[in-house]
Amino acid sequence: MKRFIYIITDRNRNNLHVGLSSDLLKTLEFYKQMPTLFFDSAQQLTRLVYFEEINSEEMAMERFKFVSTFTRMQKERMIRAVNKEWVDLTIGLSQEGNTRVRPQLRPSISPRRAVTF
Repeated sequence: MKRFIYIITDRNRNNLHVGLSSDLLKTLEFYKQMPTLFFDSAQQLTRLVYFEEINSEEMAMERFKFVSTFTRMQKERMIRAVNKEWVDLTIGLSQEGNTRVRPQLRPSISPRRAVTF
């Protein structure tokens, strides 16, 4: 099962929160629904600035523990390595989640109408 390590921040980049999730879109939706759960309303965690997808639960937990021990400067370097402008990655992630692979289409078979004179 896939796991995600993510870093989410507020609009002013004051807080960097590291998290672990199995469903990143659902977790981000939770942050939007409960904006003042961790901080006051001025520091709402709304911007996903970094995430990693890991296939193993054990490896994800180890990586989460490791990243959680980082200093702020180390987290900022990690974010800037992949997201220099600190763009909110939620938009692209939700668009990717909404796309579906279209099944192979077959031509439609419509009954022919009989022409009578």
